Amino acid sequence: MAGLSMKNSAIRGIVSAVPAHSEGMDGLAQAFGEEETRRIARAIGVHARRISRPEQCASDLCFHAAARLLSELGWAKDSVDAMIFVSQTFDYICPATSCVLHGRLGLSKTCAAFDISLGCSGYVYGLWNAASLIASGCRRVLLLVGDTVSKCISPLDKSTKPLFGDAGTATALEFEEGPVMHFELGTDGTGYKHLIIPAGGFRQRHTTEGRSQREDGNVRCDEDVYMDGAEIFTFTLREVPPMLKRVLVSANWDLKDIDAFVFHQANRFILGHLSNKMKLPPESVPFSLEEFGNTSSASIPLTISHRLRSLLQSKSARLVLGGFGIGFSWGAVALETGPMLLPELEVVQ
Repeated sequence: MAGLSMKNSAIRGIVSAVPAHSEGMDGLAQAFGEEETRRIARAIGVHARRISRPEQCASDLCFHAAARLLSELGWAKDSVDAMIFVSQTFDYICPATSCVLHGRLGLSKTCAAFDISLGCSGYVYGLWNAASLIASGCRRVLLLVGDTVSKCISPLDKSTKPLFGDAGTATALEFEEGPVMHFELGTDGTGYKHLIIPAGGFRQRHTTEGRSQREDGNVRCDEDVYMDGAEIFTFTLREVPPMLKRVLVSANWDLKDIDAFVFHQANRFILGHLSNKMKLPPESVPFSLEEFGNTSSASIPLTISHRLRSLLQSKSARLVLGGFGIGFSWGAVALETGPMLLPELEVVQ
């Protein structure tokens, strides 16, 4: 879907929440060796990841983020017209986790709530859905986006274990005459098998098999994440630069007009090549994966609240947000936003 423009939606604030436990790279040396661990850290750019407790879900992190956001904005709970939960690590197969969160937050019975199952592109798709709801008549929408991918990772898979961390976020959007968001969205479903958890759904039910060494040399079972990094890299460089160019054309902006390009925090290697291909100034591309790893759907709002806090608390800025990956799915949005509420990181015990 090309050149979609949504009017009259303003972002009022973003809160990001992470688990208290931070896991550094040192702990991986026993599984992969010190030299290999250092090589991996240099390539992916991750030095630490926040890991959720066994009983802690993405919804828990999003709940804490949303409760704080509503409180600090001073929004009455019955003033929220709709709530969207974007994740691929839901509480249950059914019911929808958005319904669970709706009850925990004490929102009005007239508040619509629904889930969206998307990962790397999920925040941009969530903004598009939220802006569409406002265009249809909603006044206030709560967008909750988060994942706990660490629960789906084999501890012996060096392609995924050092990379993924957990986070949950809450974004408040409200009707305001004037603001425009320009979207570019796309999908290539032929690439679905390159980033996947094969078992656990209804195509392939739960398996009792143990972890075993696979063709790529990593040890995992079919209920662990499988990722073909080479295919992800090729897909990114093929689809993302044209997407970014199209969204800039839609907004009628030049590269020099942009205060920051906030990308899904895939890994340092991919983002470095993407930035070089687009000839982006290094200072315009913030990173958060050094401290948090790849947090899937939460990585864009987490990067905004962690790296652009001082900028967006005080003034308006032009941002281009780009999400891409699992599916294959991609989305970008060009928007002028701020000043907004951006509290310090919420750390959940």
